[in-house]
Amino acid sequence: MSPRITQVTAFLAEVLTPRAPLTVIIDGGDQGAAARFAARLAAAFPPSARAWNVDAVLGLTGPSGGVLDSALNVLEPAADRVIVYLRTSGRAARSSTGEQRAHVVIDHRDPQWPVIRQVHPRLADPDRWHLAESQAFFAPRAAGWDQRFGDDLPAYAVAVEAAEPTPGDVALDVGCGTGRALPALAAAVGPAGRVIGLDCTPDMLAEARTQARDRSAELIQADARHLPLADATAGVVFAAGLVHHLPDPEGGLVELARVTRAGGRLVLFHPSGRAALAARHGRALSPDEPLNEDNLAPLLRRTGWTLTRYEDPDDRFLALAVRTG
Repeated sequence: MSPRITQVTAFLAEVLTPRAPLTVIIDGGDQGAAARFAARLAAAFPPSARAWNVDAVLGLTGPSGGVLDSALNVLEPAADRVIVYLRTSGRAARSSTGEQRAHVVIDHRDPQWPVIRQVHPRLADPDRWHLAESQAFFAPRAAGWDQRFGDDLPAYAVAVEAAEPTPGDVALDVGCGTGRALPALAAAVGPAGRVIGLDCTPDMLAEARTQARDRSAELIQADARHLPLADATAGVVFAAGLVHHLPDPEGGLVELARVTRAGGRLVLFHPSGRAALAARHGRALSPDEPLNEDNLAPLLRRTGWTLTRYEDPDDRFLALAVRTG
């Protein structure tokens, strides 16, 4: 068993153990992988708890072997059951129903490197798991990130331009990754300005340095939910692909507002539109997603922002907001 599997199953056993008696249901498109994960999770419980049930409840298969539906669509869990949903490369991962009903969602595309992507707050506060799991998700992807997404650089420059940074501004790139927006931000604020790139994953920042983007900005390892910056520091905050990765988008936007001066600008950006990105990951958009325009405008108002521009074609997502006084 890999150390990563041990780490994930030990954490789940720890947060589930006080909830006895319970049944943990593992739902995944790859039936063999789901059964193996269930067995490893069962073994992680302390001996006094191993009489509990950890069931591999798998997707229903059609005559051709394709998955027709998630097991969660035909199983109504009782109050003492916890649902663990495995995102796999199989067709079961294309339905978001299982994820919506699950208490725990695990990226299981690489069975040797599972990553927890969601835990219900009643099981564990995000401060117990979110930062470490974000680092575990992005660290192995850092070295190849620019090779995979290098064609997006012009789109980042256009998004920075839309924010209209002014010379002398302090510009933050929160969740900067490998720093693809940093050169454009530095050019916009000029030598009198200051650019700070912040990311929680050391490997991403190391790759930014490999790409010499530390020449354009200070690079700081930091959690987007707890930025090591004074109030009202920035005139521009750039956040690409950040909000939907946070366990509490509202809390994250409050923190971005805290470090932004009145009248400062926020750019929420992704180089693919929401529908195109969802299709790429084999899922459908849900109306309750925070970046849905009907949800985002009031969410921004509650957190100290006013939405001024919203675009969501296939080739980009761009939302601009102004920090209210």
